[in-house]
Amino acid sequence: MQKTFILFLFIVLAVTVRSQEVFSVEYAHQADVKVFVADYEHQADLSVFKVDYGHQADGNEGKWFFVEYAHQADKKIFFVDYKHQADVTIYFVEYSHQSGWNDKSKKHLFY
Repeated sequence: MQKTFILFLFIVLAVTVRSQEVFSVEYAHQADVKVFVADYEHQADLSVFKVDYGHQADGNEGKWFFVEYAHQADKKIFFVDYKHQADVTIYFVEYSHQSGWNDKSKKHLFY
């Protein structure tokens, strides 16, 4: 019984703790979240690092893996031209350890 419970718990955690797999859509109405890319990190709500593989992205901490198809994504995003159009402002960083939320009040948008 205990082994079954532990296995069940492991499966539930594996499913709920997903990476941030995103897909960039062509039109704003298709998106879950509208995103603006800032010129400087201090202007961003979220510092994003693009990972090469899905398993490298962990949780909701700004490590994004861009998938090929919309149905594979946790979130569909649309890149807007102006900050006032965006739900979240991001900045792409060079290194994984630089990723993370600068404004945690918007973190719920990627759950």
